[in-house]
Parts: sequence; structure tokens; C-alpha cells
Amino acid sequence: MTNALYGIYGTGGAGRQVLPLGREQLLLNDPPSDSLVFIDDRAETKTLNGHQVLTFEQFLAHQAVKKQIAIAIADGHTRAKLATQLEQQKIMPWTIKATNAVIMDEVDLGPGAILSAFVVLTSNIKIGRYFYANHYSHVAHDCIIGDFVTLAPGARCNGNVIIKDHAYIGTGAMLRQGTPDKPLIIGENAVVGMGAVVTKDVPPNTTVVGNPARPLHKP
Repeated sequence: MTNALYGIYGTGGAGRQVLPLGREQLLLNDPPSDSLVFIDDRAETKTLNGHQVLTFEQFLAHQAVKKQIAIAIADGHTRAKLATQLEQQKIMPWTIKATNAVIMDEVDLGPGAILSAFVVLTSNIKIGRYFYANHYSHVAHDCIIGDFVTLAPGARCNGNVIIKDHAYIGTGAMLRQGTPDKPLIIGENAVVGMGAVVTKDVPPNTTVVGNPARPLHKP
């Protein structure tokens, strides 16, 4: 019987990118090879990239003494629903940090975070629950990030920025520097498009694109 079972929730691209990071993290403690699995309730295969694929019910039924799950799904709202499911079943969130991720001074990182390869968190940062930072993303000093926020690859968040819950910052997007008395604010459920350069606050539930970033007007 395995003493501990660790799961990566999601077999999509995000999950397949995160699992090797979790495996590397576990190997530092020399766990048994069968202690890391994918979790996917709709999976059409029983193995993927050399690891077993379980449904959530199968994961719960496993006889391991300790169980933890990392939710490797880019959509923050989906992560929130799954996080509630984990809490109801008393499954502990698993925080995964790539070995080359850089975390400097006074970074308060909430549970269930995923820090992919080459992520940089500088100093005096507060981050909420189930943060997902894809590779090469960057958060500078004095930022406050809410729950279930996603940074896509190469997203750049400069200093004195507030990102509210469920916001999504697209690939290569850049958030300008705020000030201590007037931080740049990205509202709840906001989406910053790929490559956008954000120079002004983004209201809640708004998608912005371009340089400088402007609200996307759908036809």
C-alpha cells in the first residue's frame, strides 16, 4: 500500500505540463513510483505519459494514508469548483513549485498554487488560493493577487498591481507599474488578452486587448 497518493487534476495540456514538475518535486523525497497519478473524470485512457489515470471517485477510494491534489486547469472558475469538491472530501491541496522558480522575500503564497518553470515572484507579494502561474510568468514587488488567478506563459505583472479573483492574464501580456497610493487594478473575472499592454485599470468582467489595452467590443 502506498503511504501517500498525489494527484494532478486534469489531463489536458496544463496537466501534462504540471505533472513532470510534481514528479520532480516528489523525487526529492524518494517516494514510490506509483504515488503520482492523473485525475480526470472523462478520461478515455487508463494511463498517460507513464502515469495512471484515475477518476476522482477512484482517487478517493484508494487506500493511501495521505492524499493531495494539484488542480492543473487554466480556467479559474473550473479550479474553484474542483477546489470546493476537494474541501468537501477533506483532500488537501498540493502546491507545486518548479525547482527553477524564483521566490524572493516576504511572498505569502496561498494553498494549491502551481508555479511552473522559470516563474519569478519577487518581494512583498500576497497571493490567494489556487494561483496558477504558467512558465516564464513574472510578478514584481508589492502586488496583491486574489484567488484562482491565472497567469499564462510569459505574462508580466509589474510592481504595485492588484489582481482580483478569477482574473486571467494572457500570454505575453504586460501590466504596467502602479504606485503605492494608486495601484493598477485588474478587476474580478477580467481577462487580459494575449500580448496586451495594460496601462489603465481593467473593470470587473471585462476583456481587454491590444496596446494600449482597450475593452474588446464583440460584433
